[in-house]
This record gives sequence, C-alpha cells and structure tokens, in this order.
Amino acid sequence: MSSNSVKPLSCRFIDEESDVFLELTNGTDEALKSVEILTVFLKDLNTPGGGPSQAHIRFDAVSSIRPKENVVLSHKTWINGKVADASEDQLARLKTVSGENKPYVLDISWQDPEGKSRFQRIPVGH
Repeated sequence: MSSNSVKPLSCRFIDEESDVFLELTNGTDEALKSVEILTVFLKDLNTPGGGPSQAHIRFDAVSSIRPKENVVLSHKTWINGKVADASEDQLARLKTVSGENKPYVLDISWQDPEGKSRFQRIPVGH
C-alpha cells in the first residue's frame, strides 16, 4: 500500500434536520475504486481521561467514486457491541470545530486506475 503526497479526497459533514452525513469528494480526474474508511473508535466521554472506547463508527464501503464526484457514505454507530439507534448516533463527534484539536482521523483506502492500493488520512473531530 502506498501514500501519495497528493490528497485526492476531501470530506465534509452535512447537517440535515437532526441527522449528520459524511460526504467524500474525489478531486482527481480518475475514478477511485473500492473506497473504504477504517472504523473510527471514539473516546469514552463518561470515563475521566477517555477510558476504553465503548462507541465506534463503521462506514459502508463504496465500490467507486467517479472523477470530481461526491458521495454520501452510509454509516452505523456501534455502542457496547450493538448497533445504536438514530438518537444515539455519534457521527457529529467527527465534525471539525474551529480552534479545537482534531482527535480522530479518517483512514481511507482505495485502488487507483492501475489497481494499486492507496491511502489518505484526514484529521477530523472535536
């Protein structure tokens, strides 16, 4: 697996009513295949010092993102080994807040047109 100095992907969080969604944008002129984000383990808010993670977010893989295309990723929040309902969704914790540290990272992998595995890290969160 290799990493480019070029950062082909960008992300933004979309607020719609009471839901938050993650949108990825392919800024290149090439299609990216088998796009995946590794599971993000969240710090425990109830334990002093962060404690072991009780919640994590899993994103569904995307088969491809065409050049200059945006895709909204599906995700699930898991808490203590169970899928959380919509009222317990934790995706908003990955939104970046100006002036705050970015304690999480989106580790994203994909295949380029030659079939080589690539990856990129995008710091997020608050």
